[in-house]
Amino acid sequence: MVEGIVIWGVVILIAGITGAFVASSKNRDWSAWTAWSIIFPPSLLVLFLLPRNRGPAPRRPTLDEEDLPS
Repeated sequence: MVEGIVIWGVVILIAGITGAFVASSKNRDWSAWTAWSIIFPPSLLVLFLLPRNRGPAPRRPTLDEEDLPS
C-alpha cells in the first residue's frame, strides 16, 4: 500500500517537472501546465502534441496589476 503511494508521488513529481520544462520550451504558460500535469499526468500527451506558440511568451499579471480597478 505504501509503495503504491510512493510510486504515485514520484510519478506526479516527474510529470509536474516535465510539464514545466516542456511548456516553457513550447512558449506556453508553464505554471498552468505544471498544475495540470500534477493533477492529471496524461495531460502531458496533449502538451507534447501541441505546436509551439509563436510570438512573445504569455505573461501573468502581477498581484498589483490584478488589484487595479478596471
